[in-house]
Amino acid sequence: MKAVIYNKKTNPKLVVTEVEKPTPNDDQVLVKVVASSINALDYRSMKMGSIPKRKIFGADISGVVESIGKNITQFKVGDEVMGDLSDCGLGGFAQYAIAQENILVIKPANISFENAAAMPVASTTALHGLRNKGNIQKGQTVLIVGSSGGVGTFAIQLAKYFGADVTAVCSTRNIEQSLELGANQCIDYAKEDVFKKPARYDLIVAVNGNYPLLSYKRSLKKDGTYVMIGGSMKQILKSIFFGKLLSLGSKKMRFLSMKANKTDLEFIANMAEKNQIRSIIEKTYPLEKLALAIETVALGRAKGKVVITIQ
Repeated sequence: MKAVIYNKKTNPKLVVTEVEKPTPNDDQVLVKVVASSINALDYRSMKMGSIPKRKIFGADISGVVESIGKNITQFKVGDEVMGDLSDCGLGGFAQYAIAQENILVIKPANISFENAAAMPVASTTALHGLRNKGNIQKGQTVLIVGSSGGVGTFAIQLAKYFGADVTAVCSTRNIEQSLELGANQCIDYAKEDVFKKPARYDLIVAVNGNYPLLSYKRSLKKDGTYVMIGGSMKQILKSIFFGKLLSLGSKKMRFLSMKANKTDLEFIANMAEKNQIRSIIEKTYPLEKLALAIETVALGRAKGKVVITIQ
């Protein structure tokens, strides 16, 4: 099969090549991948030298079940599926991928493979951050810092679904998009410092944005919660090391460490089937242009998701 493998000895390090097609064991599903999408975990893992065993990155996939192991009961050959391979050794940037049964869900018939591939990691990360870590409640005020990327675009839609009043922080070119997705108001970070405003929030979700942790804490209401979902490695480490200390008192500072979750993805797929949530796709690239696509995402230039078409 055709795949893009990571080879640290070549330049570029991502090489399109032919590799052996994987064979599922009794507890696995072989998926013929139609589309995948890029996430921060891909380029950050490359930067840190954390390389998958088969040297094929890619967590998000959508495609068609090609074959199944004898113990598989939830899927059959020909089913259209979507899933998150982040706990299965990755492998989505290839024509075929191996998946465990418990990370796949049926793709809604009313959305394309490309839109489905953009959903798993980003949408469930946003859901987990808002609902599980943030305990979002109807009527709350929610600030989403970094509302234009993959996680941010889903976070706006989910926060509105849960009945919150949403303030989005993004660049000038993304204000219209954030408002269209449901944000009640937007703050252009190039023109205003959101943390110098008097507004206070019940929940702050930080997807991106280089702001001090104390600034986030000051902008919380009493009993408010800050959830760090993404950002630079420096920001993430600060949240991990200082979050507990800053959580002394009524305001809580939390960091989200995400794992693939079938229940959450089924929740998202159900919303997508009802047209309650949608993917924002900046651009699609063929598998052969994966290196260029990852560079685009890593530089923070993408609005929403960047999708890779495989078949």
